[in-house]
This record gives sequence, structure tokens and C-alpha cells, in this order.
Amino acid sequence: MISNDTLCYNDNMDLEKITAMRAGGKILGQLLADLKNHVKPGMSEKEIDAWVREQIIARGAGVAYDLLDDDFPGAICISTNDELVHGAPSDYILEEGDKVSFDLVITYQGYCTDAAFTMLVGKGSPAVKNMIHATEQSLWAGIHEVAPGKHLGDIGAAVEAILTKNHLGIIDNYVGHFIGKEMHMRPDVPNFGTRGTGYILKPGDTLCIEPMSSLGKPKNHVDKNDGWSVLLKDGSIGCHCEHTVLVTETGYEVLTLPNCPEH
Repeated sequence: MISNDTLCYNDNMDLEKITAMRAGGKILGQLLADLKNHVKPGMSEKEIDAWVREQIIARGAGVAYDLLDDDFPGAICISTNDELVHGAPSDYILEEGDKVSFDLVITYQGYCTDAAFTMLVGKGSPAVKNMIHATEQSLWAGIHEVAPGKHLGDIGAAVEAILTKNHLGIIDNYVGHFIGKEMHMRPDVPNFGTRGTGYILKPGDTLCIEPMSSLGKPKNHVDKNDGWSVLLKDGSIGCHCEHTVLVTETGYEVLTLPNCPEH
């Protein structure tokens, strides 16, 4: 949620890190899958946030957002309708047809994992449904580029191509990131780019690929009322999905399944 200047160096397939992040990612992936089935019209964002906090603790993990220097008012980011990311849980009660995005970071054995998904509450707009599907496709297009020797620009170009093909706004001021003992580590992982450019991936790297899109223009701003929620300036609907990915010796391993189906 908050960028820092921590540099992420290749850990040469550090088994302690990989073991912890595999276990934490499995906890996170299953929690988000359970959350998707849990959400119903009539629930408030704060009720959902309380449920998530209980689930994190019950599953033996830690609430990463509690560790931020700036106090975030929740255990999970909940972004509804024109909120794009970093939504602070509020008293808003979800209604049939709402779009809602959930972004969650947990800690486990000293390491962070991070994932997000977007869903419709009940039945909703076909245009929003198509946006969610296309953004998930762009996530997997980016993931499929991950391998030793590939560039971050290869990932960004793959994500950008899918979003552009589906005529979606591409958010360029919020990006993915590397991850490990810190929630956000460098280098950044943009959702756009030029193939053959940028950081070269190495075995043991762990990164978060997180496409963000909009039905309208991509310009956005932080809500002055809560100081966290990122709103789309034109009031259109936003979408966000994310996985934590490990670079293996031969390709990739998605650590935070099953929060999105593979495409």
C-alpha cells in the first residue's frame, strides 16, 4: 500500500523465504476464496473487515496492515464501485449489483504475501462483468511471462495488451511490486511496458503482479474524507486483481492460489 525504498535482491532460492511464502500464500489464497463465497448483499464493509481479521488470526497468520506506519483502519482493503484500490472499510452496506474489490496482505513466519480479486455482489452490469474477466485475463497474461531472464517490461507489455484490446482504462500511477519481508519492495512492476526492458528476473525473486483497470478514464485521486480510498475521477467503475508469484529455476509458481481461476 505504501511504497518504500527497500531494494529486493535475488535470494538465490532462499528456502526459508520460499517455504514461508508458500505456506502464507496458501493461507491467503484459501481465505480469499472463502471470502468470495461469504460476501452477500446486505453486509457492511466493516462487517466483512471484522470477519477477515478473525479469519487471518484463526488461520495462524498476521494482519499486515496493522504494521503500516500510517494507521490503516482495517485488516483488508475494500474498494466499492468507483473506488479503485486502498478502500478503507466503511459502514457502507453492499447492494445487489455493486462491484467490490478486496486487496489483502498477510504475514506468516516473517514474510508477506499479497493478493486481490474483484467481484460483483449478486448480479450486475455485463460491462462490469466483462471488465473483471478481462482484467483477470491480463493478470494471467502477465504471470505467464514470468521466468528467469525475462524482463519486467515483458510482464507489463502482456498486461497492457489485454487491457487495451478490451478498451479499458489502464491505471499507470499504481503498480505491482516485489515482496518478501516487507509488503512493498522494489523494483516496481508496472501494468504497461516495452518488451526487453527493465529488471531481469532471477530464480528466487518474489513479485506481485496486480493489473488495475477502469471502464472510463484512468485518472484518479485519494478520497479527502478517509485519506486512503483511491477514487476514479470520472466516477466510473474500477477493477483490481493480484497474485504473488515466485520465479523458479524454469518458470513461475503462483503462491496465492486459489483466489483467481487460471486462464
